[in-house]
Amino acid sequence: MSLSILNNVSSLSAQNQLSLTNASLQKTLYRLSSGSKLNSGADDAAGLSIANGLAANVSALTQSASNATNAVGKLQVADGSLSQITTLLNRAVTLATESANGTVTDGSQRAALDNEFSSIKSEIDRIGKNTTYNGAAVFAGGSTNFGQVAMGSATEGLGLATQITGKIELTGGTGGTAFDWTSSGASTTVSGLINEINSSGQGLVASLNNGGQLVVTDTLNRATDTTTKIASGAGTTLKATGIDSAAEAGANTTNQSSFNVYLSDSTGAGSSTIATSLGSLDSTNMNGVSLSANSLTSATSSQTALTDIKNAISQVAALRGTLGASMNRLTAATNVINNQIQNLTSAQDNISSADVSTEVSNMTKFNVLTQTGISALSQSNQMQQALLKLLQ
Repeated sequence: MSLSILNNVSSLSAQNQLSLTNASLQKTLYRLSSGSKLNSGADDAAGLSIANGLAANVSALTQSASNATNAVGKLQVADGSLSQITTLLNRAVTLATESANGTVTDGSQRAALDNEFSSIKSEIDRIGKNTTYNGAAVFAGGSTNFGQVAMGSATEGLGLATQITGKIELTGGTGGTAFDWTSSGASTTVSGLINEINSSGQGLVASLNNGGQLVVTDTLNRATDTTTKIASGAGTTLKATGIDSAAEAGANTTNQSSFNVYLSDSTGAGSSTIATSLGSLDSTNMNGVSLSANSLTSATSSQTALTDIKNAISQVAALRGTLGASMNRLTAATNVINNQIQNLTSAQDNISSADVSTEVSNMTKFNVLTQTGISALSQSNQMQQALLKLLQ
């Protein structure tokens, strides 16, 4: 091998190896500090794609478990109300049995019993009407939601950026005078109008539903019947540019008799819904049985009422059984989802998490190689100095 002073090849080799060692050391330190071995697409493109997909699965499943838990909570609220109705009906059985006895007079005694029976029916009506979950009536299926109005056709598909002209007037409350609010007409988009309604201080909340309708809700529960319902007033001139030329009309929405619990792992194949029906509930319809025509004013009517009350108890029990089955199904779905979350998280962890013991071992190795590389680089530079002795 010839000796040369033009190029120090051994030094270049040592520099190159030292550079590689430093790059590996930096990657190891990055993995230790982040806890992940996939810190960029360059680390493992395929592994990063799989890990991100698994992370999306876990996020969707976590929310799905929350969806199911919330649905169980709603059903538990309904079951608690039905339990109290059963207690009231059991008291009604006692009253009807007492009134059916021949020793009770048709005068003030049966009148007192019938008065309490009427109070029980009124309380059942109140429970059915006022049992709510997350601000919505639980047993209001199929009835008109007087506290909410939807504007525009569901086929129009309003969007937040849809241009609008004109104003919207909303009336409601006792005699339609509890609030009478009109927008400024300054908003030029649906989004701007929604912000104006929500900040009006009138207890109104606006949003767009899935059909692209503008939905306004009275959050103060001032609208309870046809005389107090929230509605679009005569001053409404709101028009959506490019959709139609007519002013947007408003109509009260309908309370849903059922709700769907959406479960998903973020994929089409892994998505499904669990439907649960509650329907309406009051003294005229307790899962198909009505007590509206019953009274305890005579022995005969009391006997008839007793039969209807017993049927109502059976039907309420049947409804509770249906709700119980739905709760059990949702609980089972939650258990399955939690198991999926555990296994998918484990799979994601295997792909993306750094093995600390391995990385610590690598760090030690690369630290030693860095020191030996620096030493080798020093020695290669000294070799060039040794060539000067040949000139002496």
